[in-house]
Amino acid sequence: MYCPYCNSDQSSVVDKRAVKGSGEIRRRRECLKCHNRFTTYEKVSAIELFVLKRDSRREPFDRNKLKAGIERALEKRPQASEVENIVRKIESKVRMKYFKEVDSKILGGLVLTELRKVDKVAYLRFVSVYREFKDPTDFTKELKSLVS
Repeated sequence: MYCPYCNSDQSSVVDKRAVKGSGEIRRRRECLKCHNRFTTYEKVSAIELFVLKRDSRREPFDRNKLKAGIERALEKRPQASEVENIVRKIESKVRMKYFKEVDSKILGGLVLTELRKVDKVAYLRFVSVYREFKDPTDFTKELKSLVS
């Protein structure tokens, strides 16, 4: 850490506090050379997570893309306010279990599991796109598995 006043790399931490709700740590420092004080904020950066697509491409995990898919499934449903909670649960599970890379099939399966718990209609909407339903019999089969 360099002093913004004299550019010295010699400083000591005078005070340290967690910033509520942000995951940051605020450190009040004093330069040992010029004795000026300054504040730094530190935040843990997450390890980049990749999604392995069906066509073997790897792309960075995009939380907004996941959220958009779940929002579409829950559109005009009473549980639409649950989107953020579902996204948070899925992202947490993926980061804890798969660390650096997750298969898109696994990610889709996690979405299906969460939607099935929250809203059956949203589950059907998502599964129809995810599994690429071609005709109404696909819906009938999935609906039977939901009811039983």
